[in-house]
Amino acid sequence: MACLDTGKFVEFAWLPIQWGLMPRKFLMTFASLATVLAAADVQTVEEIIAKVNGDIVTRGEIERTKRQLEEMLKSRKITGTEADRIREEATKNALRDRIDSLLLVNRGKELNINIDGEVSKYVADLMKQTKEVDPDKFAAIVRAQTGQSFEDWKNETKNQMLTQRVIGQEVNRKINVSKQEIEKVYNENKDKFLRKDQVFLRELFLTTAGKTPAEEAAIEKKAKDLVARARKNEKFGDLVRDNSEAESTQNGGDIGGYEKGQLDPVLEALVWEQNKGYVTDPVKRPNGWLILRVEERFKAGQATLEEVEGDIRDRLYGERMQPEIRKYLTELRTNAFLEIREGWLDSAPAPGKSTAWSEPAALKPETITKGELEARTRRRRLLWAVPIPGTSTSMKKGGESGTSKSKTVKQ
Repeated sequence: MACLDTGKFVEFAWLPIQWGLMPRKFLMTFASLATVLAAADVQTVEEIIAKVNGDIVTRGEIERTKRQLEEMLKSRKITGTEADRIREEATKNALRDRIDSLLLVNRGKELNINIDGEVSKYVADLMKQTKEVDPDKFAAIVRAQTGQSFEDWKNETKNQMLTQRVIGQEVNRKINVSKQEIEKVYNENKDKFLRKDQVFLRELFLTTAGKTPAEEAAIEKKAKDLVARARKNEKFGDLVRDNSEAESTQNGGDIGGYEKGQLDPVLEALVWEQNKGYVTDPVKRPNGWLILRVEERFKAGQATLEEVEGDIRDRLYGERMQPEIRKYLTELRTNAFLEIREGWLDSAPAPGKSTAWSEPAALKPETITKGELEARTRRRRLLWAVPIPGTSTSMKKGGESGTSKSKTVKQ
């Protein structure tokens, strides 16, 4: 995970994060020509550890995945045994995840999936979130936060979106969860669907910190205008993305659920008895204006099937999706050209498929004597004396034929 730190936290989506997707590198190596020129040196720019169809995996890419993992753990404040568990799992599956990614990207290209428009929109949305409209300055922010050039980062983003589209098209759409299955889960687990009295909220916040009185007045007016737009059914998530200055912006303003007594009493009074979709008037806070939207409102007691149907469907879908994705990736491995250098492990190999590493054939010097060279030259010259069908048995010097034999071709 990487973020753009410009006074706000913006999470760069990874699709999915466990795959550890990395951008493809075109590597340059100075190959050894020691067999031809004894003075030549070997300089390795990068070590290739796997070949996947026409692509490669390098040690540097795996190391960068580890660095990104550490950044993610730090940003999410995950430490101790949980952090160790995540590191161990990620290390074990690092090469597997990279191979997965390359196979899916390759399959996306075979399917002629075009996501250029989606990538452009994603970049534009990020620029809005960071409030940086200058492309060069935005590229500099990307470079500072991810350690990649803008083009590499954009290509990586494109590959992530492409893999997600392939999974959706080739795997997810084939998974079905019936109404009968959902009802069965609900009826057999009613005790697990007891609701607490809760309200789930999204927020949109406009800061007034450091503003002049005139600027504060303009911000208040903007807050009221945003409320009016939200009440006219404009997507609240879009309004948050384009205007909010809270840390929750990266999650579309989602601030989770609250039980009775957990909210500020002023805010609780505004939202507690409201239904899903309700948008508050702007609320003056010490450092700005706050707008809340009720995402869900649950009363204490037994949840109805209609209330939990979506949750049950998502759970059943998720349980079936991961095994199907792995099955699909195994099929891609079976049909792929795949070689892995000794000492590295693909933790999800295709059964029975060899991935043994093979080195390119070494250049070998050829020694030839003067006599052999002259013999080869004479042989090439003698080819001019080979009989040509439909002519005399030989060709004279200068191209004149011997006794010709005419032929009539019947039309």
